Amino acid sequence: MPEHYAYLLLEAEKWWNKRCSQSVMGKTQQAFVRRGRVGPVNAKKLFFYVKHPVREIRGKAEFLERVVGNADELWNRCGAETVFDSYDEFIEFVDGREDITVIRFKNLQELSRPVSAKAFLERTGGGSMLSRNGKYISKEIAATLV
Repeated sequence: MPEHYAYLLLEAEKWWNKRCSQSVMGKTQQAFVRRGRVGPVNAKKLFFYVKHPVREIRGKAEFLERVVGNADELWNRCGAETVFDSYDEFIEFVDGREDITVIRFKNLQELSRPVSAKAFLERTGGGSMLSRNGKYISKEIAATLV
């Protein structure tokens, strides 16, 4: 079984940009919302891969916890930590799913040198595409990303 030191999350560019803006404005604790029950259970670090058209690992953060549950309950608990401006925007994003996953983290940092998908896949021997669900990565691979 591979080491579960870090986890790579895939994110749309618009949410990444908003997340970075929140970080610059002093928001130290944030939450990443996933539809369904997918995400890291154990990890020390998170890495953020910004999807098309960027296709780069752009940032890192410290993993706090993964919480799975009812969308309404998780909005009440973690909504202020998300990138969504309103409950309606959140509900539109979760697209009718009752159970969702919230991945909580702190200290988001942009990488000084983003890592392309191609370079990452070459380092990990991971084929030609990244999984839409994300990917656990070892401490050794994580060290090559920062």
